[in-house]
Amino acid sequence: MSDPDAGPGPGPAAGPGAGPGRPDRDDAPPPARCAPVLAAAFVREPAMTWIAGGSDRVRQAWFTATLRTHATLPGARRHLLTDRHGRPVAAAVLTPPAAVPSGTARAAWAARTLVGCGPRALVRTLRYLHAAEAGTPAGAWTLEFIGVEPAAAGRGAGGRLLGHLLAATPAPGGIFLTTADEANVRLYHRFGFTTLRRLPVGPLEVTAMWRPAAPEGDAP
Repeated sequence: MSDPDAGPGPGPAAGPGAGPGRPDRDDAPPPARCAPVLAAAFVREPAMTWIAGGSDRVRQAWFTATLRTHATLPGARRHLLTDRHGRPVAAAVLTPPAAVPSGTARAAWAARTLVGCGPRALVRTLRYLHAAEAGTPAGAWTLEFIGVEPAAAGRGAGGRLLGHLLAATPAPGGIFLTTADEANVRLYHRFGFTTLRRLPVGPLEVTAMWRPAAPEGDAP
């Protein structure tokens, strides 16, 4: 479930109020710093709208619970892009190959989601995950989320962050993702992803995509 900035791609990016030059990256931010960025970035993303029903409160609670659980996975990765004032403008979350939360972590996530988001959000999330995760290529990392704060959209932050994580993630089995936003598919194609299949999930049409490992020495 990914919603990158559909701006000018991997060119120079700047957050709100930032001047020229590269923004800063944090390759080990805490989940609590990424969750608000993604909750804001996914305000119009179709799958999140279906899950959260358009509620800002539910969407925030959902990302908080989900990233908290994701952080329990050994090797889980988070990336954060900030402007020159240190304000977060973009975030991404990746899951290592075959990594799954423990039974305890899954139960805690379900309880937090049920309390914070309601039964509809819990059931719809499980439906999405069941459909999306079934087709994950063996050995692939999963790009769970990537998104840009709306105030920073259109300045290339999403493209810059995506390019960085593709270069920084050791992924001999490639990187897998799903998106319910057709507008994102063209952007991912530009970064070397190919479409594997299209999955109906409720009212959504979800596109599953995969990017093979780049030959050694090649840039994404």
